[in-house]
Amino acid sequence: MRAEEIFARARDRATLSREEAYWLWEEAPLERLAAVADEVRRLVVPDANVVTWQIDRNVNITNVCISGCKFCNFHCKPHEVEREFITTIEEYRSKIERMLELGGDQLLLQGGLHPRLGVEFYEELFQQLKREYPEVRLHALGAPEVAHIAKVSSISTREALERLVAAGLDSLPGAGAEILVDRVRKQISPAKPSVDEWLQVMHQAHEMNLPTSATMMYGHVETPRERIDHLLTIRDLQNKCPEGNWGFVAFIPWIFRSSGTRLESEGVRSVFSPLEYVRMIAVSRLILNNIRNIQASWLTVGKPTAQLALHSGANDMGSIMIEENVVSSAGAHNTFDAEEIQKAIREAGFEPRLRDQLYRPRAYKVAKE
Repeated sequence: MRAEEIFARARDRATLSREEAYWLWEEAPLERLAAVADEVRRLVVPDANVVTWQIDRNVNITNVCISGCKFCNFHCKPHEVEREFITTIEEYRSKIERMLELGGDQLLLQGGLHPRLGVEFYEELFQQLKREYPEVRLHALGAPEVAHIAKVSSISTREALERLVAAGLDSLPGAGAEILVDRVRKQISPAKPSVDEWLQVMHQAHEMNLPTSATMMYGHVETPRERIDHLLTIRDLQNKCPEGNWGFVAFIPWIFRSSGTRLESEGVRSVFSPLEYVRMIAVSRLILNNIRNIQASWLTVGKPTAQLALHSGANDMGSIMIEENVVSSAGAHNTFDAEEIQKAIREAGFEPRLRDQLYRPRAYKVAKE
């Protein structure tokens, strides 16, 4: 009887208790869990037979980072001058022009915690990109980067956000969340801003009505219950978003990839379970009763599992990701182009619809060769 009571509450979009949320992960029969999550998805997402997707390009501003994340092969230390780079404006132009040819509308700009790049650097970069490409949206940085930029610049995180938005920042990715439990963060990313700092930056963004996304990277040193605690933390922060503001537009969970990472050298290896990923998607749909869009991370789980996730609570397939370096450097090598991602969505029984970062429909134009 308890199972049906919890499923009924989830179907009604009730705020589940911590114990109910734990039960969904630990005891709920997967087939029933996925079915209820699919039912909820069809109740809360407009055009239930549509699955959305996006065209954007992920450009790394720099690879210099002092956070010491043990899951990242891409970064280099400030003294590794032979490896370090800062993307030049000429390189941005080349990358943006190709993205526009492919029908993209957004740059996902991410870098690292560079010890010498303050807010003025990012203001100048965003302003120049907006001057030259006013139609391109800047989905940029992340809460840890904002907190770090504020620290380097001796300003508050609120001032940093305000200045970045004035310079052209359109939305804030959920990057750097990993697992929002300080025990985990201290073990896998010892120099990265704390859980409270991540939450503070995101709440300030919500107060400013700056659209954001929320993420989770799981499958490393966290416990199953810490995954659920992460979801509850995201849900509770979304509840604090001022009414009518964007808040978290979407939630994206993905699996840890260990190939060549420091975590792997310490004995922590990624073990991918498609059924566990489906459970994560379904549980996310039911616990996050205040976030409409749940994304299937095809990049890390592959096409068949992502398609299954679309029947288990997910309503979005994310971007074709014209360029991606960080996750790929740790062993994620799945790829899609625009035609392939639409085909995958149709094969799963849905109608593909191109979207922007705010989940508004966009017309798809055939890419130039």
